[in-house]
Amino acid sequence: MVAAARLRKAQMQAEQSRPYAEKLTEMLGHLGAAASDRLSHPFFEKRPIKKQTLVLVTSDRGLCGAFNSNLIRRAEKWLLERDPKAVELVCVGRRGYLYFRRRQWEIAKTYADFNAQLDVARVRDLVSLLTERFLSGGTDEIHLLYTRYHSAARVRVTLEKYLNIEPPDSGGHAPTGDYIFEPAPEAIFSDLLPRYAHILLQAALANSFASEHATRMIAMTMATSNAEEVIDRLTLQYNKARQATITKEWPEVVSGAEALRA
Repeated sequence: MVAAARLRKAQMQAEQSRPYAEKLTEMLGHLGAAASDRLSHPFFEKRPIKKQTLVLVTSDRGLCGAFNSNLIRRAEKWLLERDPKAVELVCVGRRGYLYFRRRQWEIAKTYADFNAQLDVARVRDLVSLLTERFLSGGTDEIHLLYTRYHSAARVRVTLEKYLNIEPPDSGGHAPTGDYIFEPAPEAIFSDLLPRYAHILLQAALANSFASEHATRMIAMTMATSNAEEVIDRLTLQYNKARQATITKEWPEVVSGAEALRA
């Protein structure tokens, strides 16, 4: 019941973040197509990969079915394809940190105690950490691994690139108008791209939290159903044993009564 109540709020946050992210992506596509010859921003920079960062978004608590195990399994598969010295982890959620802390992979930073609730200040802090590491050359590529929410019965582990951002395009179509940039395209992208990086990460966390509540609700529903089945089965066994005991003791009671009459 608690997970179901929290799911409604988390689902609303996940759904509300999508239109903004989609509109911002569309806007960047139009501007990028119109200013392709003048497009330049550090977030677009593609450089030789010497260091990669994986942002793993798990839960802080258990009792949510296969939510964490699916993420950890996918993270291990991604990590094993790479040199341990060339990758690092940023763990969002205690479960991912507890699993990887005793293994060979470097953990650059851990953000625990989100408690599946969207905290804009902490999201901003996480975005600042990731963008600063990318811009300073501490890492050359950042990937997000989280669970995308589709419905209460359907969630999906998703791995996508966060930085560098692929230069936007217009979907293969030429720009529909002659854009006049005021101020210069560099200034526009310098303002939009940090917002874009923030909304991408916030949307990913909102999806992850909604997925966590959904899987926890399903897991608790199944646990409750299984517990009720066990109670019913044990009650039936108890009644059978009790009936067998009564049936066994009844002849002895009758024999004792007959003996007293005699």
